[in-house]
Amino acid sequence: MKMNDKFIMYGLKLLPKKRLSRFIGSMARKSFSRHFIRLYMRLFSIDLSDVKKPIHEFEHLLDFFIRELKPGSRPIASDQDAIVSPVDGVISQFGTIRNGELIQAKGINYTLEELLDGNRAYIDQFNGGQFITIYLSPKDYHRIHAPVSGQVKQISYFPGALYPVNEAGVRLIPGLFAKNERLVTFIERESGPVALIKVGATNVGSIRLSFDDEIITNPAREKQKLDKLYHPPISFAKGDEVGWFEFGSTIILLFRPNQMKWMDAIEEGKSVRMGECIAQSDISNS
Repeated sequence: MKMNDKFIMYGLKLLPKKRLSRFIGSMARKSFSRHFIRLYMRLFSIDLSDVKKPIHEFEHLLDFFIRELKPGSRPIASDQDAIVSPVDGVISQFGTIRNGELIQAKGINYTLEELLDGNRAYIDQFNGGQFITIYLSPKDYHRIHAPVSGQVKQISYFPGALYPVNEAGVRLIPGLFAKNERLVTFIERESGPVALIKVGATNVGSIRLSFDDEIITNPAREKQKLDKLYHPPISFAKGDEVGWFEFGSTIILLFRPNQMKWMDAIEEGKSVRMGECIAQSDISNS
């Protein structure tokens, strides 16, 4: 490891990431922070043409960050078999979960066992299946949508660290996605579950769910691991809003073996938009 990388890694480990993230989240909710919106837009070259309300109506910076879009600005792939991107972002990795391992970056793997914190029922179902990791940058739309239609019977919350999920963090912190705080929505359908994993990161004030306002990540008082069941289950159509990031992070999708096939255009480094078809359900094996 290069000396500069060692300094960065030690700095990331020593940084009070949770307190800093809660502080930034708190400041972004203050009314004075709305004066930074235009600066934020210039820094990250944000286009407002598809945003639902004009800039002067945002109450604070966080309100702008979790902005909603105009109806129809993200068309949802209409093919019944289409699996769509749940977010706007960049594909950092995708592929097969081999021997229970997923790729974090070149030469760095992490395990499904760690990512799902030992949940055997789901680990066994996803082993040998497919995964995709999508990174959301500060400029991106940060609401999260259902990649498939189905029912949510369970969510799982795993407390953890809040390392940054940018290029440096992914390259320098082995097992980063399994170490960071995670909120998992399991979407059940006839061919089996799809896991929608929302990964916390430095400066993510919180991850929120549209259908359950009791779930708030990165709390001031440390929470334990949580599995919550929903009776009756909550139904989602493909493209429905599931939640949002209060500042940017990463999404990981998990699929069972023989459940889907990637679209030919999918590749590392490719930008995707919410609603865009990224894969097709493999009905012949469902």
